[in-house]
Amino acid sequence: MMRGRLILIFYSMFEVAFVPILVAAIVSVVLAFVWFHEKAFGRTFMRYMNLTPEQSARGKKRMPIATFVAFLSSLVAAYVLNYFGIAWGVYDWVGAIELGIWVWVGFAAPPMLGMVLWEMKPIKYYLVVAGYWLLAFIAMALVLVLLA
Repeated sequence: MMRGRLILIFYSMFEVAFVPILVAAIVSVVLAFVWFHEKAFGRTFMRYMNLTPEQSARGKKRMPIATFVAFLSSLVAAYVLNYFGIAWGVYDWVGAIELGIWVWVGFAAPPMLGMVLWEMKPIKYYLVVAGYWLLAFIAMALVLVLLA
């Protein structure tokens, strides 16, 4: 009986609220639109992707579907980030920034190095994409902490 109560208490500590996760995912998608806009890093990104204007125009036709899929993936990322934040006891904005940085350092930056090492992309391409993810993780973590 006592063991069941301890398990219930443990699991109740990991309850998550949907609204902060939803807002964090929206922030991530909006940040992507700003970051990859041609007036920010969009031209650099397209140049290193070797995208022609025709390919870019075709991509714009798929934009609603791509945005929806990006939103869904951001929801998953925000949920996991929220879970880590709860598990690690992150409850203030400083902890949120640290959480975003550590998640990026551990789970995003190293695997993305494959773009440079194996796909032969320039380091500047890596910096653009990795820079977005660093800011996205920090922004999502801040939203999750501030709206909790």
